[in-house]
Amino acid sequence: MPIFASWAVTVIRICPPETLPVKPPAKDHAGEALRRIAEAYPEATVELRFHNPLELLVATILSAQCTDRRVNQITKTLFLDYPDAAAYATANLKELEEAVRPSGFFRQKAKNIKACCTDIIDRHDGAVPSGMKELTSLAGVGRKTASVLLAVAFETPAIAVDTHCRRVSQRLGLTIEDSPEKVELDLQELYSEELWVDITRLFIWHGRYTCKSRRPLCQECVLPDICPWYLDMIA
Repeated sequence: MPIFASWAVTVIRICPPETLPVKPPAKDHAGEALRRIAEAYPEATVELRFHNPLELLVATILSAQCTDRRVNQITKTLFLDYPDAAAYATANLKELEEAVRPSGFFRQKAKNIKACCTDIIDRHDGAVPSGMKELTSLAGVGRKTASVLLAVAFETPAIAVDTHCRRVSQRLGLTIEDSPEKVELDLQELYSEELWVDITRLFIWHGRYTCKSRRPLCQECVLPDICPWYLDMIA
């Protein structure tokens, strides 16, 4: 009997390279991802209803931890009752709190809106400023809110990173960061300025309706072959 006859033989099967999912580097598919999303959602827009920068500012403050649909219901009457910055600045705080109560965290939101509009009256002659530095210097206005104003109301290059935009960016491998500011910087490096406004509306739309947090609709997505998150999931 051959001396090696009793040895167990282990067969290692190596899959052909073409059967293994390949994750494209972020720079290689960033442009393609945006192009496909734009084609998939030609109707994508900011869903908050507004007629001027002040209304968008107030609506964006209310949208924290609240759906755009609910905000739009609130602002139907709110914008009529408070037509300008002076109306908010001189408002009775308790009455303003009741007006925005359905949005949640209503006390803090009412306080921020009143303080913010007071700053607009005192420092900007009642007009919402159109610069990042000036916007973020207003009481209760952070960088995300300011970016929404710049991109949507003033059509100035800016990327507003909300939870939807951050999730889409992470799953597509465009960033490994978690803080909105760092995600924004990564996206700015990948995309030219003229695309920043489009990213704000398209990534938010894609995250809201397809790339959902808990049950993403991957089978309906236009990005499966270039999405590292999906490729990891099916590997």
